[in-house]
Amino acid sequence: MKADSVKTDLKKTLPSYAAASGRDDILDVPPLRYLAMDAEGAPEDASFGEAVGTLFALAYAVKFASKRELGRDYVVPPLEALWWADDPASFTSALDRGKWRSTALILLPEWITDAMVAAAREACATKVAPDALARARVETLVEGTCGQTLYLGPF
Repeated sequence: MKADSVKTDLKKTLPSYAAASGRDDILDVPPLRYLAMDAEGAPEDASFGEAVGTLFALAYAVKFASKRELGRDYVVPPLEALWWADDPASFTSALDRGKWRSTALILLPEWITDAMVAAAREACATKVAPDALARARVETLVEGTCGQTLYLGPF
């Protein structure tokens, strides 16, 4: 197999993607870089949809540039999101999804540079609204020691 035909899949190499149902793990998550974009409202609202669409457009532009310029191909990692509300009752008793806030995230491989992301942003300029591209950013999350399990079942 040619080296350039090997596709890196971060889900298979990072322990933070190895959650299993019925198992509780403690792991140390290293600092990781993500494409990130904030949204307001419920997951089905336009704001979150715009964040997801913008991030995937950027992620695929970065992926294709990595393959073309560096000879390094990879599987674009799955969407992740951080959710919160100024009033935690918005998640429980009040269940006011309109007050939810989020940051949508897509993990970047360690070899992706800020310059590659900037070039991807330019490549997406005709496909993604300029204000949405302006709100997308690269962010490093430092999670450290975490507990992890996988829940399978209804929401």
